[in-house]
Amino acid sequence: MSTPTAVAPRRAPLVGGLTAEGISFVGTRVSMIAIPWFVLSTTGSATQTGLVAAAEIAPLVIFKALGGPLLDRLGPRRVTLTCDLASAVVVGAIPFLHHLGMLTFPLLLVLVALAGALRGPGDAGKAAMTPEIARVANVPLERVTGLASAVERTSSMTGAALAGLLVAAVGAANALYVDAASFVISFAVFALATTGMGRPVPPSAEDGTTGDAAATSYLTELREGWDFLRTEPVLVAVCAMVAVTNLVDQAYVTVLAPVWAKESGAGVEVLGALFAVFSGASVLGALAAARWGETLPRYRTYVVAFLIAGAPRFVVMAVESPLWAVFAVTIVAGAAAGFLNPILGAVILERIPDPLMGRVSSLNTAICWSLMPLGGLLGGVAVTALGLLPALLLAGAAYFLTTMAPTRVPSFRAMDRMPRESPRPGGDSVTV
Repeated sequence: MSTPTAVAPRRAPLVGGLTAEGISFVGTRVSMIAIPWFVLSTTGSATQTGLVAAAEIAPLVIFKALGGPLLDRLGPRRVTLTCDLASAVVVGAIPFLHHLGMLTFPLLLVLVALAGALRGPGDAGKAAMTPEIARVANVPLERVTGLASAVERTSSMTGAALAGLLVAAVGAANALYVDAASFVISFAVFALATTGMGRPVPPSAEDGTTGDAAATSYLTELREGWDFLRTEPVLVAVCAMVAVTNLVDQAYVTVLAPVWAKESGAGVEVLGALFAVFSGASVLGALAAARWGETLPRYRTYVVAFLIAGAPRFVVMAVESPLWAVFAVTIVAGAAAGFLNPILGAVILERIPDPLMGRVSSLNTAICWSLMPLGGLLGGVAVTALGLLPALLLAGAAYFLTTMAPTRVPSFRAMDRMPRESPRPGGDSVTV
């Protein structure tokens, strides 16, 4: 009797998926700097700059939350590829209409909102495919999330440096063509690398049957994702904390740091370099997490990394430190931040059963991003009402208080425990 032959690991989906992510992140980072600078340069208003940031993030969060069942029904690969192509058109329309003299501020808000609405389910689709890619490549989940984080940070570093050069050389509007092109290239690479993967999840009924007879409504599937998420204390605690830190980070990236660069005379080149060195340092942290993440105590690493990566960045700007000190603190903060995403990714994904992966992972991310629309708005209002330096100190204080939460909330300590057994829809047991 012949023994079954083990299926050889396939690395193409892992390499191709990471490459596509990297290309996409380069473009996204360019637009993350180019759009706020474009609004600041054309309007001079910190409030309007924050409003544009909110116009992108709000639909991103909404459609990420509502798109979970869509990922399971259509398959995350199909959703991701469709969103990438549509995003290229929408982002490319911003500089195109600007050069035609047809880009009014309300129209800019609409286009930015469309870009956010497409990016939500597109990003969620890539994240939902991470466990399948790890299984196909026969690579531990911590290593895949660590590599993904390293690629994100490296691409963000490259994109930030490129954005500063592009905006200075050709203008903020023209720089957005790079973001549009990145979506097209990412689409092609991801489509080729993940052929045959990311298939739809067959609907399942409570009696275990699958197929058309077991089909449930969209709202029912969305509720199933929420019902699972709210019973996981670790996920609930992580979502709440990350939602607040993301709000403050959004204020920093879209308003506080650009206004600091403009008022201090540092300029857009220094702003791009600052984001680049943060991302570069975080690459080293992410690579270290990918290499040793399986052996690190998750809870303690999480707490220490957040404390270092958060408040110091705001304080060093608020006390009007010299540029070398701002860059030094940013490098240390970036290295610490590199450890966060690999830990969070592994903790979150290992707790979600495969049949619910799309809807739960997208809901989880949506909750983590739910306060981000307020980040740009609150940052703009704070700068207008209080001035830049008090706004920076306020943001730093909020970050510090939030990063102390894991020391007071017992749920966070369960990050170090092995996942428990949870029933699969239909009665089977699954490790989550």
